[in-house]
Amino acid sequence: MIERNKPSGMVRLLHAFGHSMRGFVGVYQHEAAFRQELLLAVILVPLGIYLGHNGIERALLIGSVLFVLVVEILNSSIEAVVDRIGLERHELSGLAKDLGSAAVFLSLTMVAITWGLVLLG
Repeated sequence: MIERNKPSGMVRLLHAFGHSMRGFVGVYQHEAAFRQELLLAVILVPLGIYLGHNGIERALLIGSVLFVLVVEILNSSIEAVVDRIGLERHELSGLAKDLGSAAVFLSLTMVAITWGLVLLG
């Protein structure tokens, strides 16, 4: 294995933070679905804090919403890699994009189920 001079400690953390911020800016600028889900999160996170009766309920309500954003970022990264490889239609490229879309759908379903069970239960 080739050893590279990788930063460590605080320098590594600062670099990682910079990469994360570029990722957030990129997904916000280029993905309409992320912007829509972020708007939903801006509304639902404070609502989850207000409607949750204890820490566990608040964590479930807020966590399920944040999970949608995580899955959308992963879906967007899959789409970016597939598009980088080539724009021609290919069965596996379509499958990869469909699987990412299915993951986002399931995460949104999880929000509906979680909120329903917590608030109606």
